[in-house]
Amino acid sequence: MTENQIKNPARWQDIVARYNQPDALRSTWQIINSLVPFIALWILMAYSLQVGYWLTLLLAVPTAGFLVRLFIIFHDCCHGSFFKDNRANELVGLFLGLLVVTPFYQWKRDHSIHHATAGDLDRRGTGDVMTMTVAEYMVLPWYKKFGYRILRNPLILFTVGSLIDFVLLQRFPTSNSGKKEISNVWWTNVVLAGIVIILGMTVGWKTFLLVELPVLLFATSAGVWMFYIQHNFEGTYWERHDKWEFFKAGVTGSSFYKLPAILNWFTGNIGYHHIHHLSPRIPNYKLQQAYRENQIFQEVKPLTFWRSLKSLQYRLWDEERKMLVGFNVLRNRRSRGM
Repeated sequence: MTENQIKNPARWQDIVARYNQPDALRSTWQIINSLVPFIALWILMAYSLQVGYWLTLLLAVPTAGFLVRLFIIFHDCCHGSFFKDNRANELVGLFLGLLVVTPFYQWKRDHSIHHATAGDLDRRGTGDVMTMTVAEYMVLPWYKKFGYRILRNPLILFTVGSLIDFVLLQRFPTSNSGKKEISNVWWTNVVLAGIVIILGMTVGWKTFLLVELPVLLFATSAGVWMFYIQHNFEGTYWERHDKWEFFKAGVTGSSFYKLPAILNWFTGNIGYHHIHHLSPRIPNYKLQQAYRENQIFQEVKPLTFWRSLKSLQYRLWDEERKMLVGFNVLRNRRSRGM
């Protein structure tokens, strides 16, 4: 991707505008082919307990896959890109928010901020995976350093940390939420509590927990990984606000995560994240088409699954070298007397 291409927003806007219109039939079919299998598999998991929990856990993998796919639909509704009618986006988003245990209006607000600030070092902290600079980390007291290391440890971040984020942290409004978002959070909690009580009393609390917990764990872990790898990869873009550029943040600060076709389907093409960040109004089912029909999108170097595993070592942003680094950089600096 050349510098001239990146700095020519009119060209990008003309291209992405061709894909911004949702198709009601495709959107409806996507809801059906995601929601029906999810419900069917969840019920099958409950019955599978009579055979053995090993089978239940095996079934939890595709069930979680469909839940991730439902989250992508929820995500599109938050962007207003799934249906032309805003009310339809809201109704579907509010409903799916219950399945993915995420309040619609608050997540919509936070995610919009994320799109407007991704890659901006001076506007971090809303809708992103917290990333400190090396300088910021080095002046922290020991207990905050310890907390940050725990937070950024992959064994925590992509397992119990992901589950806690969705199951517990999403139950509370953020400090800067408006009245609409706050109300949505509490009403979501009330309805969720009602659903949980009904299911617990219907199928039994033990069955409910043995089925729901692994599904949520697998789905949230995969979801947080996808969100993480879309912005935390070798060659990503971060800049201070006075030098930050929206199109550069979208193209070089968002990955093109090249996944096998089946994983691409379950993740709703969100791997084409460089296109999504240029225009979140493109429905997920048109992202692949936009990539295939425009050479300019294909010039972004793809991030393969195996190469993405390197991102597990990244913990901090090094402003001097403009790159993500691990904690080992701190030892190297100390050895040099810095």
